[in-house]
This record gives sequence, C-alpha cells and structure tokens, in this order.
Amino acid sequence: MQNFLNEYLPILIYILLCILIILLIIICVKVIKTMNRINGIVDNVDEKVNSLNGIFNIVDTVADKLSALTEVVSDSIILFIRGIFKRKKKKIQKEESEDETDE
Repeated sequence: MQNFLNEYLPILIYILLCILIILLIIICVKVIKTMNRINGIVDNVDEKVNSLNGIFNIVDTVADKLSALTEVVSDSIILFIRGIFKRKKKKIQKEESEDETDE
C-alpha cells in the first residue's frame, strides 16, 4: 500500500495540477473577452453621454435664466408690496400729525 501511494500519488497530483492550470487559463481568457466587451459598451455609453452634453448645457442655461427671471419678478412684487405699506404708514403718520395740530 505504501509503495502504491509513493508511486501513483505524485502522478495523480501532477494530473490534477495540469487540469487546474488549464481551467485557470480558460477562465482568464473568458475574463479577458468579457472585459473587452465591457470596454466596448462603456465607450459606446460615453459617446452617447457626450452627444447629450449640449442638451444638458442648454437645459442648464435655460434653468439659470428662468431662476434669474423668477428672482427679478419676486423682488419686484416684494418692492411693490413694501411700497404700499410705506404709503399707508406715511398716511397714518400724516393723519396723526394733522390730528395733533388740530387739537
């Protein structure tokens, strides 16, 4: 039995190592092919995103202009409302001063 193990066990181990090396080579080749496909897909997506860059810039510019316009309109409305309240305050103060002078 000992003699059998000493003769055939190293041969069995070498055969298993050869099979393992072949499997690792096959796996490496498949991984390389997959990485090449992924690289092609990423390049394609990158081209499409770059083609949409102009549209994104237009949308960004329009959004900035609308924001500025909205700010101007809201500031105008606020100034108008403040003006109305200042006029009312002036009228009230003027009436109070007239009432004091009449007395």
